[in-house]
Amino acid sequence: MKKILVIGATSAIANETAKLFAKDGAELFLVGRSGDKLQAIEADLKVRGAVRVASHKLDFTQLTGYEEMIEASINTLGGMDAVLIAHGTLPDQKACEESPEKMLEEYTVNCTSFLKLLTLLGNYFEKQGKGTIAVITSVAGDRGRQSNYVYGSAKGAVSLFLQGLRNRLAPKGVHVLTIKPGFVDTPMTGHLPKNPLFVSAQKIAKGIYSAMKSGKDVVYLPGFWKLIMGIIKAVPERIFKGLKL
Repeated sequence: MKKILVIGATSAIANETAKLFAKDGAELFLVGRSGDKLQAIEADLKVRGAVRVASHKLDFTQLTGYEEMIEASINTLGGMDAVLIAHGTLPDQKACEESPEKMLEEYTVNCTSFLKLLTLLGNYFEKQGKGTIAVITSVAGDRGRQSNYVYGSAKGAVSLFLQGLRNRLAPKGVHVLTIKPGFVDTPMTGHLPKNPLFVSAQKIAKGIYSAMKSGKDVVYLPGFWKLIMGIIKAVPERIFKGLKL
């Protein structure tokens, strides 16, 4: 796994994961919205051992330029072994409730953009007959809660899409990995009060790196979230609808 496309490369989790692959001497193609941040990360990864690093600026609030970005990554790296899709936002639930336009904007970033990328990349890897598609969704997608159901339902849709894509591509030799982190201490969650369930981006990155290498299908990170979400999903709807979650 030496030629890797990292989408959302300026996010804390993607950045930490890219560092681990850089130590392996990987070639990395970074995609993000901030050109300045991409350049800084590019320089850092080269120091850490990456054989080659290039970057590409792309705004995921729009659904354009994806084909050109993927083509540029393939041409730059001379092929592609894997992709990590890690971009996204944590929307203001109340603002999304009050504005359909805001809700659709958040869906574009957290869901629709993923589905377009996965369709394009799925076709590429299917034709190639090998490769790894790793995507960060969220434990929030396992059950809709009043506090974040716009974000949760977007991530839930991506997880379900990945399930179907995995079923389609497994016979073709393509590995599709769904990554479901819980609370992660990153700039995106900086405004949230912290509790003992929060973990560092470095810890999540180690789990992603291991899962991509081992060929796992679905991982909860940290692993205890699988038990937590199993309990939450098991609560009957007649009871769950009355809970303040």
